[in-house]
Amino acid sequence: MDILPLVEGGKGVSASNGRSAGHWARSGGVGTFSAVNADSYDAQGRVIPQIYHGRTRRERHEELIRYAIEGGVAQARQAWEISGGKGRIHANILWEMGGAERVITGILERTKGIVNGITCGAGMPYRLSEIAARFNVYYYPIVSSGRAFSALWKRAYFKVAHLLGGVVYEDPWLAGGHNGLSNSEDPEKPESPYPRLVALRKTMREFGLHDTPIIMAGGVWALDEWKDYIENPEIGPIAFQFGTRPLLTKESPIPQSWKERLLKLKPGDVTLNRFSPTGFYSSAVNNDFLRELRARSERQVAYSPEAVGEHVVEYGVGARKRPVFLTAPDLARAKEWEGQGFTEALRTPDSTLIFVTPDKAREIHADQVNCMGCLSQCRFSNWSQTPPSYDNGKKADPRSFCIQKTLQAIAHAADDDEAAMDNNLMFAGHNAHRFATDPFYSNGFIPTVKQLIERLLTGK
Repeated sequence: MDILPLVEGGKGVSASNGRSAGHWARSGGVGTFSAVNADSYDAQGRVIPQIYHGRTRRERHEELIRYAIEGGVAQARQAWEISGGKGRIHANILWEMGGAERVITGILERTKGIVNGITCGAGMPYRLSEIAARFNVYYYPIVSSGRAFSALWKRAYFKVAHLLGGVVYEDPWLAGGHNGLSNSEDPEKPESPYPRLVALRKTMREFGLHDTPIIMAGGVWALDEWKDYIENPEIGPIAFQFGTRPLLTKESPIPQSWKERLLKLKPGDVTLNRFSPTGFYSSAVNNDFLRELRARSERQVAYSPEAVGEHVVEYGVGARKRPVFLTAPDLARAKEWEGQGFTEALRTPDSTLIFVTPDKAREIHADQVNCMGCLSQCRFSNWSQTPPSYDNGKKADPRSFCIQKTLQAIAHAADDDEAAMDNNLMFAGHNAHRFATDPFYSNGFIPTVKQLIERLLTGK
């Protein structure tokens, strides 16, 4: 089957689903539904709220996996029905999500002949090829460098070369959601994707992957802007993945309030941050949610459990006012924050204190207690899916947040709920501000998926 080299990027919790993926495939491309805690439905077609009843984090983790499998199956079947057998249907998972292997395995066991491929990023998914081989589907690892792909190939992928459908290169400075910036790369100094793509292709050719396509993702808005990459012998076969633009379609599942916010963004409104409980950088709209997290970390001082050096001024922490030691200037800052209402000091894993209001302290504590293990490792709650302790060996970090809670909240907000847009994590790519100036979206026009793909095929 011939398909268009246009791929819908899979986006997190319920931001791309079976409806959007099905229409993308129906229009001749690769539709991608998110298999990250996807929605499932009752007999009347209503979304089943993901409510947790387990008393422990491990019990809630098992509930989350059951929800995720049921939701992924529901979205795959919906995509297939809408596509009418056209295009291709891919499932997108995050390797660092809780129970990733169990979830994608559970979905593929019940969607044989429906899901054509698996895309996977956010980590180093070594076992992705093994899962693909078990179900005879293609796999598409998401990487941000040739070095990352080389490590995956040498460790595992060489054994299942025939099912490697393509390699997704996701630009770590421009993509929305979590970004694959390494410790050696400066988040403030974006690099051109061209030499990085050339280096990736060189690595692939060393492994005999001359004809395996690279799928360019992150910062892709219009094909006219990528003419130098198409039919370029240095890069070889290439396709393009669109993550941000599919958010603004009639079939996109995000609330109308989110869509209208996208139409009003300005350059600089999407920023890189490192508050995610995954520890990765991520790109999101700079709203009140991010501003509160930023301010939380700015109200931060180092402490010592004992009087040492300049840390000689005693300060009581918590309900029992257990003593720690601050420097005299930091004590003055702490007293100033207390005067502004930030009276609760919370310890971080880095031997610092942050200062928040009593209400925010209660919210942070409740979210940590209610952890359902949505990540393989979570720095916010200190959860780890690895037995026997099921914790990551560090203190829970109050500078982060419950990502499952906020992504569920924004994805399922009411169409007129502006507060939800201000007070939750709103992932977006760095080109999202272009909705406001691209003439295709004049006067608030929101296209269907079919209209968007027709537009993309013009190069615009």
